[in-house]
Amino acid sequence: MTKKRILILASGRGSNMESILKAIDQGQIAGEAVGVISSNPDAPAIEKCCQHNIPYSVVDRKSFSTKADFQKALLVTVQGFRPDLICLAGFMHILGSEFIGKYRNRIINIHPSLLPSFPGLNAQEQALQYGVRFSGCTVHFVDEGMDTGPIILQAVVPVHSDDDAQSLAARILVEEHRIYPEAVRLFCLDQLKIIGRRVIIDQGGKVNG
Repeated sequence: MTKKRILILASGRGSNMESILKAIDQGQIAGEAVGVISSNPDAPAIEKCCQHNIPYSVVDRKSFSTKADFQKALLVTVQGFRPDLICLAGFMHILGSEFIGKYRNRIINIHPSLLPSFPGLNAQEQALQYGVRFSGCTVHFVDEGMDTGPIILQAVVPVHSDDDAQSLAARILVEEHRIYPEAVRLFCLDQLKIIGRRVIIDQGGKVNG
């Protein structure tokens, strides 16, 4: 099986990016990281690229007067990497419909809640304010909505009575670093099939979904 070409888009610290890169380095994922694109020239993720000898490009959102111009430049840069899979890892921008249409069902993201609950920003604070007893994280395909694409994997964590947004986020992050590389692994093995809104996981004849 030919290794999938994996491109990562990041805007911040890149902890989920690093969890994917480590899994690739350890041979857990049948893919190769062909590059990273950052929308922030000062993102700590860029330093992690250097540590892993991964090529990177910067498409600085602040350099563009309009969202449309930024999206156009981003798409051109992405196409230069010829990715099979695009992983959003703390990428703080909503992708346009042209971008998503070009890479339909080849873009995945991780969100720190049990979707469809608490989409968008500050998901941990949303969960605490709502008073849920459990929260978690979700890896999903990206569509034109806000965290509305088909769900690949989820992980659950308890919400403690003394939690604040930071402590809950830290507990969720542990699970993010576990399930995001696993979702990438399954994609690279062609084991993810989308039927309607459901993602069916085919693991050697055993189907989960």
